[in-house]
Amino acid sequence: MPEGGTLTIAASRESVQRRHGSGLTRGDYVRLLVADTGLGMDAETVRRAVEPFFSTKGVGKGTGLGLSMVHGLAAQLGGALDIDSRPGQGTTVALWLPVSAGPQEASDASVAPVPPKKTRGLALLVDDEDLVRMSTADMLMDLGYEVLEAGSAEEALRALNEGTIPDLLVTDHLTAGMSGVDLARRARTLRPALRVLIVSGYADVEGIAVDLPRLTKPFRNADLAASLAGLLAADPL
Repeated sequence: MPEGGTLTIAASRESVQRRHGSGLTRGDYVRLLVADTGLGMDAETVRRAVEPFFSTKGVGKGTGLGLSMVHGLAAQLGGALDIDSRPGQGTTVALWLPVSAGPQEASDASVAPVPPKKTRGLALLVDDEDLVRMSTADMLMDLGYEVLEAGSAEEALRALNEGTIPDLLVTDHLTAGMSGVDLARRARTLRPALRVLIVSGYADVEGIAVDLPRLTKPFRNADLAASLAGLLAADPL
């Protein structure tokens, strides 16, 4: 709301009796509502608003991860995120979270439990930006990896020296102190069979050796999955 306006925050308990448009199943929910009278968004922007790294704020004014992380959290908890917006008419975001009232009722007993995912190994993830690291960690977990996060190359090396044996190293190239490439070289002296994926922006390719696979930011789950599939195909263990 660059010219000011009204921001409304509200909470209510809602009961869903039939399948909701956002995919909610029957049950009771807490609905957290945040509405503004700002610029609003067109339909295409609303459609992409929860994509990781998508932002309309311009370079240096946002990571594009806020709504993506809220959307992911709601989905993990069995809820949903709704966005209603039109240019010039403001935006309303509704966060639906299921109410926990103790043991499940007998009527819910027919719901089959979700089997645990088979892990694909341990991924050591290095990025000094907390929000970016958290978003990438969520993607890796969705792909079946256990994730050990490190906020710096030095922290990652310390974990390796203390006996951590990852199957995969995913590191941002431009981290404070040691670069991702330098980290990859040192990590492979400790773990020669370690698979490595360097993450960088379009303009940050200088210093990345051609023998190290690279994933360009911004990326989606499918892009990360494709890069990891390429690593497995090129270097099966």
